[in-house]
Amino acid sequence: MSSSSPGTSKKIDFLDMGRYKIEKLPKREKSSFETWMAMAGGPLAIFCFIFIYNSDISFLQNIDPSLLGKTALARYKLLGAEAFSQSNIALLAIFAAAIILWISEAVPNYLTSLYLIIAVVLTGVTTETDAYHQLGHKVMWLNILSFVMASMLVKTQVAKRFALWFIVKFGKNATGIFISFIVINLVLSAFISATTAKAAILLPIFMVIAAVYGSTGSKTRNNFGRNLVLQNLYQINISAGAFITGSGANLLAGSMIAGAIGMGDDFPYQQWMNAALPLALINILIAWFIGTKVIFKIPKAETVPQIEGGMLRLQEELDKLGKISITEMKSVILFVAVLLMWVTDTSHGISKTAVAFLGAVIALTPRIGVVKWNDINIPWHLLLFSAGAYTLGAALKTTDLAAISVNALFTSMGFSKETPFSTLYLMLTFGMVFSAVVFQSKTMRALVFVPIAIGAAQNFGYSILALALPVALLIEHVYALPFNSKPAALLYVTDQYSWTDTFKFGMTMLVIGWILIIIWGETWMRFLGITPNGVF
Repeated sequence: MSSSSPGTSKKIDFLDMGRYKIEKLPKREKSSFETWMAMAGGPLAIFCFIFIYNSDISFLQNIDPSLLGKTALARYKLLGAEAFSQSNIALLAIFAAAIILWISEAVPNYLTSLYLIIAVVLTGVTTETDAYHQLGHKVMWLNILSFVMASMLVKTQVAKRFALWFIVKFGKNATGIFISFIVINLVLSAFISATTAKAAILLPIFMVIAAVYGSTGSKTRNNFGRNLVLQNLYQINISAGAFITGSGANLLAGSMIAGAIGMGDDFPYQQWMNAALPLALINILIAWFIGTKVIFKIPKAETVPQIEGGMLRLQEELDKLGKISITEMKSVILFVAVLLMWVTDTSHGISKTAVAFLGAVIALTPRIGVVKWNDINIPWHLLLFSAGAYTLGAALKTTDLAAISVNALFTSMGFSKETPFSTLYLMLTFGMVFSAVVFQSKTMRALVFVPIAIGAAQNFGYSILALALPVALLIEHVYALPFNSKPAALLYVTDQYSWTDTFKFGMTMLVIGWILIIIWGETWMRFLGITPNGVF
């Protein structure tokens, strides 16, 4: 299929995978509301910081020591209520200012993290050592090493070969194509920790397929194309939630939960996967049915290729890769070995970080490995952003601000110690799911809602795992609007769907996601022993 623009004889080849590379896609322009938010964010953050920092927040003066963790209790005994409360006020001011900057994107998110880190030092919330060493946190190392491993799959083109082969082999019709992408996304999520990287790998493939089935964007949109792109957006995000290594936000949430329940800061890979993988698969299958059969029902005419022999272009792309090389085989063997070690971490006791360290070292070793350091794509701006998030998380843990604030908030709302578990569960999961419409960062949502869930569990005497893990399993629901995540922004510029389309599909799936996590807590999570008997 080709077309020409007015005033030029140049033809557009919609089956050319090269035209769908990220660097060739147009940048999404900010809406007027987003532009206004960016302009107002800076002054508003400064005002909130000054106002809160200089406020007399009386509820922080009335601390019940029984609510405090060991570290915070020791600090309380040493400094007394007044000094302890001042630390909490300072952290609350920093927290509020950081959230405003992150949401409004008045400055880059990594710069907000740097502001945050120096602010907790200058206000005395935590020591320089505690603030700065979060960049060396072992979960930060796991993030870095995961990017090394992911770069190995991208550089050797193993991931691209697998995706092309699967589509060519099993994508014989519309249904086969949709099912193929479900499998591809789940498999890639086990190996690649960056959702944007997965989107970059898959986008050229599903764009060519959309063109083959008659959807080239803008005026030639059809329901097959809408579904193909929106389903991939959904699957890229939700499949990442199936594995704790699926994103940095998952790792942050797991670290906070593990620390709160006395497991150090290394949440077991297998325990997360047991709870999350079946849920992710059910979500994805429901989304496929809702999208293709209900919201954007695909007419029979769109279920067959519109270009005769169009799918052969994908076979040609696969053929260009040639026979699988020794380097590719080594990459596959190495990553499968790492994955097996992660999955069995509760059996051998070697941490996820140590396993990734071994894998990365082997991958980089000359003659034995498969990549060189210059081949590695590590997004340091994201790591600096994560370092700020970990610093804030460490400060919240030190001051116990989450537990104290939750106690004060729920008390003011009339909640008592007899508040049912189900009430808290419904409130926390609802807040986590639908906050995705407003927030622009999964890491930020994890940083806000997981500590609240932990604080609520501590305050009301319920299992931390039973409240906080379901909240964490909702982190990846970031697809309703184009600014909700980087894959959402990237796929929106393909012009295969409108804001109305993504909002309609996204809000439907957010509601279904919330209903599913409620059912999940009562059924599968109880079977796994995460939800205690008698609390629902």
